[in-house]
Amino acid sequence: MEHRLAFDLHVLTERMDRSADRMLTAERGLSYRRFLALLLLDGLGTATQRQLADALGVTEPSVSRMVGVLGDAGLLDVRPDPGGGNRRQLALTPEGERTVETCLRLLEGRFAAVLERSGIDYEEYAEQTRRLLDAFEG
Repeated sequence: MEHRLAFDLHVLTERMDRSADRMLTAERGLSYRRFLALLLLDGLGTATQRQLADALGVTEPSVSRMVGVLGDAGLLDVRPDPGGGNRRQLALTPEGERTVETCLRLLEGRFAAVLERSGIDYEEYAEQTRRLLDAFEG
């Protein structure tokens, strides 16, 4: 049997991303990409649009549009950067924090159910995933 783990992981990630996008859009009216922006900001605390763009791996104009939508939805607090210039500081609002928590619960619950159906232990899978991520970092 030919091993194609790299390709299989790519397909798995793509399917998981599409599934997450469909679920979050249907249940929360929020795209997965916008959720990822909120999740990253939750971890960063406060960030500039440039920092968020770098963390997401997208352009600053793309983040600017995203920030406008998330700000209008009351999920982001957008303020001028105290350092001046055209920069803006981004932080989650309390509603944004609640949205991140709710979406994380939805995604984790769905993924846990998929693992259970496949006969894979959640904790073991989580540990192996962390080990792989650490190996790429080192």
